[in-house]
Amino acid sequence: MKKRLIWTVAAVLYILFIYSNSLKTADLSSADSGHVLELVKNLFTSAGMENRWLTEHIIRKAGHFTEYTLLGMILYQCVKLYDFDMEKRLFIHEAAGFLIPFIDETIQLFVSGRSGQISDVWLDFSGVAAGTMIAALLFFIYAKEWSKI
Repeated sequence: MKKRLIWTVAAVLYILFIYSNSLKTADLSSADSGHVLELVKNLFTSAGMENRWLTEHIIRKAGHFTEYTLLGMILYQCVKLYDFDMEKRLFIHEAAGFLIPFIDETIQLFVSGRSGQISDVWLDFSGVAAGTMIAALLFFIYAKEWSKI
């Protein structure tokens, strides 16, 4: 019961974090992406790797995917702790995995200089799917190793 509450609160807080990013104006969002771009370019340069191909657009899309991959992992852990049958858990997880990015992109329609993109909904949903698969794989490995003890 305590774990379920912790993971539910974590999911809600993380969703609010995602939405807070969408509430940033285009200038603020671009500045954030620019800082990350510089950091990643410096890491590539330090490693002796070419980085001219790396753009703010790529950073923004990678940020979307990464942000939602973590959400998929959190949702997996959260939903699995509820006493629903497998079919209902899958429905809740998939519905949340689609509706959260859909709402996220809708929020951006009302923020100065931002636009909601259907392609970002699909990118974000793909991130949720990737995070779900990673979490399920980690859970499977952990459960298998735990059973050996």
